[in-house]
Amino acid sequence: MMSETASKPIRLIAGLGNPGLQYRGTRHNMGYWLLDAIAEEKGLRFSADGKFFGEIARLKCDAGDIWLLKPTTYMNLSGSAVQAMASYYKIAPEEILVVHDELDIAPGCMKIKLGGGNAGHNGLKDITAKLSTPNFWRLRIGIGHPRVYCPQQEVYDWVLGAPEPEHREAMQKCITAALKCLENLARGNLEGVKRTVRKYESLPKPKAEPKEAADKDGKAAAEERLTPANE
Repeated sequence: MMSETASKPIRLIAGLGNPGLQYRGTRHNMGYWLLDAIAEEKGLRFSADGKFFGEIARLKCDAGDIWLLKPTTYMNLSGSAVQAMASYYKIAPEEILVVHDELDIAPGCMKIKLGGGNAGHNGLKDITAKLSTPNFWRLRIGIGHPRVYCPQQEVYDWVLGAPEPEHREAMQKCITAALKCLENLARGNLEGVKRTVRKYESLPKPKAEPKEAADKDGKAAAEERLTPANE
């Protein structure tokens, strides 16, 4: 695996998702969410390109251009789109960032890494197979697991469902933070990107109740227990 301290500029961001109105806004489309947010902020428009099996746009950054790709092959064939674009523009795997949903990360959290396994994600599995290497960057945006939030629901239904409003709001905070990383991605400053993402690697801990107030409440409760019931 290449050293993360010697990162190359990112030249392609592939946001994974499923095409079609029925999948818009679903958890499995987190990659589409981010790319649509980039397009909205930068005034870009995606156009369909058959030779790349997806919709593409070109983001101009001060440090260099980044291609944006939304595969329209459905999730389990995402590698066809990524490989076609990488081959055409001679983009190395370590110059690719794949944005995808992650079951094992809570909503409102995200992580970034170079290489690694697929954790059962069919999109990543196909990209790894088509590129013949796992050594591309992944931005993993948490959607949570149904065993934590909705045990009676199957994983398939969970990922293809729309998140609850509070989860959607938390995910949107990750999207907003990721938008601030574009210039660093274009420069190859992945350490800078990691510093931004690191703030979202875990949920913030609940604020502890001030000790004085807690002691006061505890004392009041104890006095209430000791007060005779007929008083």
